[in-house]
Amino acid sequence: MNSLSLLCHWTMKPTCRILTSCRNSALFGFPPAKCYHGLAKNGNLSNFCVNFEQICQFHTNPFRVSGSGHVFEDALKASQVPSWSFGQSGVISRSYSVGTTSRGVSVIARLASKVGINVKPVTVERIDKDENVVREEESRIEVSDEKQNVSNQEGLDEAKVVNSQREYSDIEKDAWKLLRDSVVMYCGTPVGTVAANDPGDKQTLNYDQVFIRDFVPSALAFLLKGEGEIVKNFLLHTLQLQSWEKTVDCYSPGQGLMPASFKVRTVPLDGNKYEEVLDPDFGESAIGRVAPVDSGLWWIILLRAYGKITGDYALQERVDVQTGLKMILNLCLTDGFDMFPSLLVTDGSCMIDRRMGIHGHPLEIQALFYSALRCSREMLALNDGSKILVRAINNRLSALSFHIREYYWVDMKKINEIYRYKTEEYSTEATNKFNIYPEQIPLWLMDWIPEEGGYFIGNLQPAHMDFRFFTLGNLWSIVSSLGTPKQNDSVLNLIEAKWDDLVGHMPLKICYPALEFEEWRIITGSDPKNTPWSYHNGGSWPTLLWQFTLACLKMGRIDLAQKAADLAEKRLRSDRWPEYYDTRTGKFIGKQSRLYQTWTIAGYLTTKMLLENPEKAALLFWDEDYELLEICVCALSKSGRKKCSRGAAKSQILI
Repeated sequence: MNSLSLLCHWTMKPTCRILTSCRNSALFGFPPAKCYHGLAKNGNLSNFCVNFEQICQFHTNPFRVSGSGHVFEDALKASQVPSWSFGQSGVISRSYSVGTTSRGVSVIARLASKVGINVKPVTVERIDKDENVVREEESRIEVSDEKQNVSNQEGLDEAKVVNSQREYSDIEKDAWKLLRDSVVMYCGTPVGTVAANDPGDKQTLNYDQVFIRDFVPSALAFLLKGEGEIVKNFLLHTLQLQSWEKTVDCYSPGQGLMPASFKVRTVPLDGNKYEEVLDPDFGESAIGRVAPVDSGLWWIILLRAYGKITGDYALQERVDVQTGLKMILNLCLTDGFDMFPSLLVTDGSCMIDRRMGIHGHPLEIQALFYSALRCSREMLALNDGSKILVRAINNRLSALSFHIREYYWVDMKKINEIYRYKTEEYSTEATNKFNIYPEQIPLWLMDWIPEEGGYFIGNLQPAHMDFRFFTLGNLWSIVSSLGTPKQNDSVLNLIEAKWDDLVGHMPLKICYPALEFEEWRIITGSDPKNTPWSYHNGGSWPTLLWQFTLACLKMGRIDLAQKAADLAEKRLRSDRWPEYYDTRTGKFIGKQSRLYQTWTIAGYLTTKMLLENPEKAALLFWDEDYELLEICVCALSKSGRKKCSRGAAKSQILI
C-alpha cells in the first residue's frame, strides 16, 4: 500500500499540539526515508542506529530549477516573511505498510518574491529509494549544479579534522560511545541526541527529547569529526517544525519561534501500519510555560558553524532555509515599546530556564542575539528584497554593541564611578542614565572584584543592575566580539584571578554568587531545585567547558583552557558524566543531576578536538568588526540637540 495525500488549510486554527510525520519530509525538499519500525531493546529508538550514510542522504541541492521566475505569489513587505500555517490538517502525509518498498514525491510550494529570494520555477521530480531507479530518472533530468555538489562534497571530506591515526584515550573512547548511543533516529536517519541517556533514570521527564541548545555541542563534536549528516538533518527537521502553528491557551506566539525540543514518537495507524512523528515543544509543556527565546539564536549559530566547518554553503542558500532565517530575524527585530537595543525577555527563557531573576535584558540573550545577527549578516542572500533586513541588522548590531560595552561593563574603575553616582538626573546629558542607586552595589562585589579584570553584569534595567557574574553571557561576549578586545582580555583575567570561585573543583559556575537566605526565597520563589550553590543558582556546569575553551583560544589563552580541561577530565568519567555539580566549589555531584548528560559528554569531546586543532576555533568565533564602529543609528547629531556619544566612546572601544 502506498498512497499520498496533501491537506493544507491556509487559515489559522487553534491546536494544542502538532505532530509532524516523516511522511511529509518532502515538503522541504529532502526525500522521504524508509521508516524502520522495529524497536531496539527497551524500546529505545536511539539505540536503533544503522549506517545512516547509506540511508536517505540529503542532496546538497535537492531542488532542480530551470527557467526564470520568482517565488511566492503573495506580496509582503520586504522585511517580512511568508505566513506559513497549515492548521491541524497541515500534513503532507504518506501511509506505509510493513515490508513495503516506499517511494516519495518531492514537492515545493512557490514563495513570494517580496521575501527577497528570487529563484527559478521548481521542477517536481520523483525520488525513489531504489538506486537504479534514481540513476535512471536522474539521467533524464538536466542537472545544473553538478560542479557545486562536487565542491561541497570536497568540503565535507576536508571537514575530517581529527587525526584518525591518533589513538583515543579510554575516556575519549567511552565518551564517543556514549554520544553515539544518545543519537535519535527518525525514519532511519539521525536527527539529534537526547538530553540525557541515564539507564538508571526511572523518571525521564523531558530528558529523552532533543533540545536545540543541548544539541549544539553534540553537533560541533560530529562536525569536527567530519560527520556532518546528522547536523544537516537536525537543521532541516527543526526548520520544518518552525512553520507549524503553536498555541498556549488558544494564544499563538509570533511566527519564527523555534521549538525548545522535540521527541520522536511512534503512532499506530489502521491495521498493521504505523508511523514515526516529530512531536515539538514550543514551551507549552515546559515548566512555567516559557517560550525558548534562545532556540532560534542557537539554530542560526549552528547553521553558520555547519557551513564554516563542512564547506557546504548550499544549505544556507536554500529557499526554505533563507525563509526560516528571515522569520527568526523578523521575530527578534520587531519594534516594540522598549527604549533599548537589547532583547526584552521573561524569566527562564534561555539556559537558565527556571525563575532566577533574569527577566528583562539578561546578558546571555544579548550575547547570543548579537552572535546570531553577525551570523545572519554573513548568510543572508543579498538582493533587493533583503536590503531592508540587512540594514536593520547592521543598525541593531551597532546599537547593541555600544549599549553592552558602555553600560553592562564593570571593573574597579566603573564600580567606583557608580559608587559616586548622582541620582534623579533629568537631562539628555545625564551621567547616571538608568538612575542606578549606589546602594545597589553589593558588599561582596567591593571585596571580590580584582584590580586587574572586569566583566559584563547579568542584567540592566531602569534603576536596576544585576551584578552577578553569568558565565555563558560573558564567554559569548568574547566569542562574538560583543566586548572590546580589552574587555575580553579582562574577563579572562578575572576568571583566572577568581579561579577558586568560578572554577573550583569542576568548570564552570553558571553564575556567581548564589542567591541565599531571604534573597533566594524572594527571587526564586523558594525553588527547591535552585537552592544556594546548586543547579542554576551557582551550580557548576561541565558543558560550559567547550565555550570557555573557544573563548580562550580566541584570546590566545590556551593555557587556561587546558588547565580547565585537565581538571574536568579527572572526574567526569568516574562521576558518570553528570549534568551539574553542587556546593560553592563544585565538589559534589548535583543532588538532582542527571547522569550521562549528553551535552556534558559532547562538551568534553568538543573541547578536546578544539585544543588539538586550535586553528578550527577560528571558524567558530568572530573578530572585531570595525565597520560597525562607523555606523551611527541614533541620529542625535542631525537633530542638533546633542552630539552622539558613540564618537567619544570609539577611542575607548578600539583600545
